[in-house]
Amino acid sequence: MAVIAAGPVGAEHLARLAGAAVDQALIADVRREVSDALALRLREAPVADPRARRELARALLAEVLVARSRDRVHAGQRPWSVDEEFAIADAVMDAIFGMARLQPLIDDPRVENIEVNGFDQVWISYADGREVRGEPVAASDAELIELVQALVTRTGQAERSFSTASPILHLRLDDGSRLTAMAWVTPRPVLVIRRHRVRDVALQQMVDWGSMSPAVAAFLGAAIRAGRNVIVTGPQNAGKTTLIRALAAEFPPIERFATIEREYELHLHELARHPRVVAMEARVGSSERDASGRASGEVTLSDLVVDALRMNVRRIIVGEVRGPEVVPMLQAMSVGDGSMCTLHARTAHKALDRIVNLCLEQGQGMTDTFAYRAAADGIDLIVHLALRHDAERGGTRERFVSEILEVDGIGEAGRPVVTTVFAPGPDGRAVPAHRPHCLPDLVGVGFDPSLLDHRHLDPVRAAGAARA
Repeated sequence: MAVIAAGPVGAEHLARLAGAAVDQALIADVRREVSDALALRLREAPVADPRARRELARALLAEVLVARSRDRVHAGQRPWSVDEEFAIADAVMDAIFGMARLQPLIDDPRVENIEVNGFDQVWISYADGREVRGEPVAASDAELIELVQALVTRTGQAERSFSTASPILHLRLDDGSRLTAMAWVTPRPVLVIRRHRVRDVALQQMVDWGSMSPAVAAFLGAAIRAGRNVIVTGPQNAGKTTLIRALAAEFPPIERFATIEREYELHLHELARHPRVVAMEARVGSSERDASGRASGEVTLSDLVVDALRMNVRRIIVGEVRGPEVVPMLQAMSVGDGSMCTLHARTAHKALDRIVNLCLEQGQGMTDTFAYRAAADGIDLIVHLALRHDAERGGTRERFVSEILEVDGIGEAGRPVVTTVFAPGPDGRAVPAHRPHCLPDLVGVGFDPSLLDHRHLDPVRAAGAARA
């Protein structure tokens, strides 16, 4: 799977920290000295530009390191090597402006997930499937909490906090990673960082990675061009967000659409491919409540879905449906075309039941009959992703499309009529099973129906037959 390169600065940073041992007590001491000097300078002459503040801190750091290096020599100690001095400087800058000892992991393009169960219980998941025990990321649990609290302040997301009054935090980091932290409701502070390594992706790349066959890619591309509403399902870490990005790459470049997320994860608005995209992010309210009991300043996904319909957009993409936003999302799908969302579900068929359960949780006279009808009216396709993690064979991890269902109206029993267009093959990957009712619409946008004829071939032979 392709990855986003760390860039020259990130690569040098990693090399320095790997090549020189860093004294954490020294780092903490230097950080305090530089932070105090920086605070004094900013009180005398405020600096609004974050880059300028960073450069000022770097200049002050250089002065501190020169003075400390001179003191070492006068005391008869060995002077720092160039690598050691650079490593100290990087670690101090990370402590002031980054995530301290976590920053090298954030900068490493191979890292996919970081799990911290207390400052010294660290596990790192790599893109190749390895799961490795990491070094402590703080000197204590209290320092870990302070790190998260400082991070909230630096990100400028003032409506979010991390304290005994708000013991659970969801935060988007500067690089787009998603951070979830808990404390005071767990024995020790817990921190999870999920990184999105691949942002600009197309269906052909997912074929190259082995995530789908050429037939599946052609089918999904045609479905998007034909304006089918798609729900992408699967377990956590199966690659649902990545697939949504690849499907969105099929949108016409000048098309106007909206992305709606709790924290920005799709980042489609940061790519040059679709300049007219409208990106929306939910907002957590303050501790104050209005007359209805709602948090002051809160903007929910449901609010954004409703308002997106007034933004002259053709499609709506909801990053993840897991609550009351399911109802307006289904309503938007029923009146529009080509909208998408992701949903946690164990199988494609169980996704329908999960949608209905989410609808029923909203109350307000909702019935299972109405919920199933809303699902049947809004959803055209359910694409299920499987995750296979083989710990016995070196921890290899595979993500792939395993099943595609077509939803086509309500049956006699009051449940949606479902056709399995692609079913799991011998190795679990999706292979053609039945022709969908929407096939004429797909053919109208360029889909080759013969790609659905290779029913009983394994994925490798099916791909070869499709190319032939």
